[in-house]
Amino acid sequence: MVSSSPGAAPRLAIVGGGIGGLAVAAFLHLAGLPAVVYEQASALKEVGAGLVLAPNVVRLLRRLGVMGKLASHAVPLDVGWEFRRWEDGRVLSSEDLASSCERLYGERTYTAHRADLHSAIASAVPAGTVQLGRRCTGISVRGDSVMLWFADGTSVEADVVIGADGVHSVVRGAVTVPSPATYSGICAFRAIVPVGRAPEFARRRAQTLWIGPGHHLVHYPVSGEAAVNLVAFAPAGDYTTESWSATATVEEFLAEFAGWDERLRDLIRQAGTPGRWALLDRAPLARWSHGPVTLLGDAAHPMFPFFAQGAAQAVEDAAVLARCLAEDTQAPPQALQRYESLRIARTTRLQQVSHARAHVNHLPDGPEQEARDQSLAAADPLTAGEWIYAYDPGAADAGAAD
Repeated sequence: MVSSSPGAAPRLAIVGGGIGGLAVAAFLHLAGLPAVVYEQASALKEVGAGLVLAPNVVRLLRRLGVMGKLASHAVPLDVGWEFRRWEDGRVLSSEDLASSCERLYGERTYTAHRADLHSAIASAVPAGTVQLGRRCTGISVRGDSVMLWFADGTSVEADVVIGADGVHSVVRGAVTVPSPATYSGICAFRAIVPVGRAPEFARRRAQTLWIGPGHHLVHYPVSGEAAVNLVAFAPAGDYTTESWSATATVEEFLAEFAGWDERLRDLIRQAGTPGRWALLDRAPLARWSHGPVTLLGDAAHPMFPFFAQGAAQAVEDAAVLARCLAEDTQAPPQALQRYESLRIARTTRLQQVSHARAHVNHLPDGPEQEARDQSLAAADPLTAGEWIYAYDPGAADAGAAD
């Protein structure tokens, strides 16, 4: 294979065509750098359910030019962090996003189905960028280049490999010694309820969190308000399957919320066939990059979903990585190291605070729970989260880590 000639753009290979992989391809294209995305699936699609799009990711999606495409599917939230008590639905606190979010951060907060976000980002990727049915099975660094091997028996050589291949990343093994994940003791349920079957309280443009002993449940509208997304967290017991294709029954879902407010249980009863997966715990990595190989998104920093920042951090990674590569096309390893230095402290902090939130949400009734509820009533999460929501990689100091 012919190597890149001096002065030519580096050959960029992205392993994984999820939200992070497509986002980095889109930002690289915006910077004038072509890339190839190798995706193992036979069709370009996203699984999963809903997600929250806070201002830090919305401003980047707008920069990509995809908010117009997403607008008909995304739902602007009027209320966020509406915490409710488990047994009676009493509102413990809520945040007025409609009047404050754009004033503070220049953007609204939205909810969307993952598939709609994925499709919107895909629209910013040039035709021919994504190769489907290419499951990466091996990676080897050879001096200044990298070889990738695929399940179909083919291989490619690249000057830079970006591992956007998720929590079970193959690329990660070329960067650091893989460490086994540990079971968190928490499992998640997810479901999409058509809006016509959802109770009135769940149809509002609100992100609502019901919290109680050992459990919590979040719901909000998605898909242009045609559906309500549910995601709930409960003790895992001996359940260890970490797969978004695994399912549960409505009866199993309901059993986890026995004794909770009957209005919430009525919503769960409309859940169809819920998904169920175990949350695995992974410590933050000490490094993401090694020579011409780097990681992005869940491959670099998988985090519990309790701050709703997983997809947002992958898109932030993509924007910073594209900028670093565009500024130093002739020295990719240095560009990758710079990308890591700009991103690792921020994502590590988010991993840590997301991890800690599980304990806070799941307190049993008692003095500690009462103190938490009082704290929630006095809190202003939108302002307290300035370090998350005001972040803009395009405005970051080029000489300092964010």
